[in-house]
Amino acid sequence: MFTRNVADGIHRIEHAYVNTYLVEDDDGLAIIDAGLPGMWPQLSRVVRELGYGPGSVKALVLTHAHFDHVGTAARIRREFRAPILVHDGDRYIAAHPDRYGHENNRFLYPVRYPKSIPYLGAMTLAGALNVRGVTDVHSLGGDSGAVLPGRPQVIFTPGHTAGHVALHYPERDVLICGDSLVTLNPYTGSKGPQIVSGAATANSAEALASLGRLAATNAPLLLTGHGEPWTGGAGAAVEQALARGAS
Repeated sequence: MFTRNVADGIHRIEHAYVNTYLVEDDDGLAIIDAGLPGMWPQLSRVVRELGYGPGSVKALVLTHAHFDHVGTAARIRREFRAPILVHDGDRYIAAHPDRYGHENNRFLYPVRYPKSIPYLGAMTLAGALNVRGVTDVHSLGGDSGAVLPGRPQVIFTPGHTAGHVALHYPERDVLICGDSLVTLNPYTGSKGPQIVSGAATANSAEALASLGRLAATNAPLLLTGHGEPWTGGAGAAVEQALARGAS
């Protein structure tokens, strides 16, 4: 599913319950997160339909390096010659997407939460078990936003992974959260603002603490790694996520 201008100059592609965002400005296009391998045909087509190709895709920015956000990264690098930016804390996961820290046994979640089965099944069919890692990555830091389309503020939000970041676009009133806060939890099937379950989160306490940095943006619109856009503001989203806690 492709949604044009979910925010000003920001477009959303959703495939297998995973979101990728395309951010445009006069300097070119940035791709935020790379989805799963099954997203590639749609992602490639949309990028070209928007008028971009090799040289005009300025960067692939990974909010974090889990398998469902790295799935098409190698192809984006090869086909569009776009550099890949990731926080140093996630370099290892970027190279080895199947080796990531998590608190709980992820294989127990479909038993405890049967509503998760359609979501996890769709992700598996989209190639979740066949993601290639990437090693040719560049460091994403606090000053990286100055050279990216849309000029985002890079906000360090560890917890889901050690190197997780969110991207705030103050001039566009939007915050791309990655998986620091989602509106669909694939591991339980529950909807609404929350952190991702311990099946995929390295440190839930740290993830909850990082939510304060999202609230401080006062962004009216939140775009998440999983689920629909949240239009109720960062403060309300964080309040609900804190009330839910870890799962």
